[in-house]
Amino acid sequence: MKIGALKETFDGEARVAITPSSAAHLKKLGYDPYVESGAGARAGFSDAAYQAAGVTVVPGAADLIRDTDIVVKVRPPSEAEIAQMRRGQTVISYFYPSQNSELLEAAREQGVTAIAMDMVPRISRAQKMDALSSMANIAGYRAVIEAANNFGRFFTGQVTAAGKVPPAKVLIVGAGVAGLAAIGAATSLGAQVYAFDVRPEVAEQIESMGAEFVYLDFAEAQTDGATTGGYAAPSSPEFREAQLKKFRELAPEMDIVITTALIPGRDAPILWTADMVESMKTGSVIVDLAAERGGNCELTVPDERFVTDNGVVIIGYTDFPSRMGAQASELYGNNIRHMMTDLTPGKDGQVVQNMEDDVIRGSTVTFDGDVTWPPPPPKVAAIAAQKPKEKAKELTPEERRAKEVAEFKAQTRSQVTLLAVGAILMLLVGIYAPASFLSHFIVFVLSCFIGFQVIWNVSHSLHTPLMAITNAISSIIIVGALLQIGSGSWLIVVLAAASVLMAGVNIFGGFLVTRRMLAMFQKS
Repeated sequence: MKIGALKETFDGEARVAITPSSAAHLKKLGYDPYVESGAGARAGFSDAAYQAAGVTVVPGAADLIRDTDIVVKVRPPSEAEIAQMRRGQTVISYFYPSQNSELLEAAREQGVTAIAMDMVPRISRAQKMDALSSMANIAGYRAVIEAANNFGRFFTGQVTAAGKVPPAKVLIVGAGVAGLAAIGAATSLGAQVYAFDVRPEVAEQIESMGAEFVYLDFAEAQTDGATTGGYAAPSSPEFREAQLKKFRELAPEMDIVITTALIPGRDAPILWTADMVESMKTGSVIVDLAAERGGNCELTVPDERFVTDNGVVIIGYTDFPSRMGAQASELYGNNIRHMMTDLTPGKDGQVVQNMEDDVIRGSTVTFDGDVTWPPPPPKVAAIAAQKPKEKAKELTPEERRAKEVAEFKAQTRSQVTLLAVGAILMLLVGIYAPASFLSHFIVFVLSCFIGFQVIWNVSHSLHTPLMAITNAISSIIIVGALLQIGSGSWLIVVLAAASVLMAGVNIFGGFLVTRRMLAMFQKS
């Protein structure tokens, strides 16, 4: 079969659905890739680059639709493009079926099989095809870059001869894919990052990335804030009021606010109101990633950079992935070729529309002259959200000091008890045992103590980096065993030989494990 990528006609769209590198994978699946002339130009892929990769370049959209069996795009196809397609032809692109009922009906009447990349179910097996996540990742990263470009100071704090520069305070509203990408980019630039999400179970993930989770003291944040399908559920009016109250407290302190809250098929919720913008400092920046659906900020103007009367910059661009066209096209091209891998189990260039497959069924919106959207729930159930850990109660300085004193006293009592027991045992050994045994016994006890502190008391996850220390200790054991192996007693000879054997296994095994560990970090 022939698969072809159309040139995007949407104003400002720089992405393309097939790249020279993804075309190579499609050819391995048995497909003959085509591309419309100039389709990849805005993403930095020339027609010559496609031809060098073995892709056929056709002059226009009508030619490509006529000559191919599968048409792939980024943006939803126009009704004019659908009208040019023939019955049984397949189109793969974003489709937004809940918002484009007329386009859905046009595809049904034309007999076209439409696969919506925005409807890929969010299950583990489908992550490689999740175009929404791959594009959200780019949008979150690019949002930080845009914020830095419009912010008049460093992100990182500095102490120089010319003076001290405080770090920028960044608030990320929403910790989905875009939010986590923004957190990673902002922390890597040295900013002091705060993040809020209605799902308290993501707090550990946020904190592991170096950001501080903004807790909301509200019961719903612990119960109803969980999600289905990877998106936050709409909140109650009471929760919303508590949320806005928290944001009003944070607004005067924040230098940069990046909002990412959006539920597919719904208008973006207003989370950053006009009075919050007014309370922000001059030169602050708001980047609204939900601008395409109205925006999370009340003053956002879609597709524009707007400066308020008090000097706050509000960025409402809706083309963040297209601003990184080459990278976005590569990721989207990979999403497409993974979808084609599932559609081509025989790798023979023949599409198998298996409607029993959760991923294929969930993303197919029209098939065989019928509208198949909305799909049934996936047979593979999503992993239930873990019950969030209760937030530790904050202690006053006096309570914290009293707790530390109590812990210190308990630890001291335990140490004194152990010392007393050890002293009594040593006294008994000294009374009844010969002097030679006592000297060896003291060395044995000290060796056990050192070994426990150096090796046994270390976290299991850190044992591999300490392999060199275990090898050194094993070498000491071998030296001691070799000194005893010439003894006249057969029992000592047997024990010494066993010690040499076991220590030798530990040393050689340690070197092998260390070599494998180091090989994991070597570039192929």
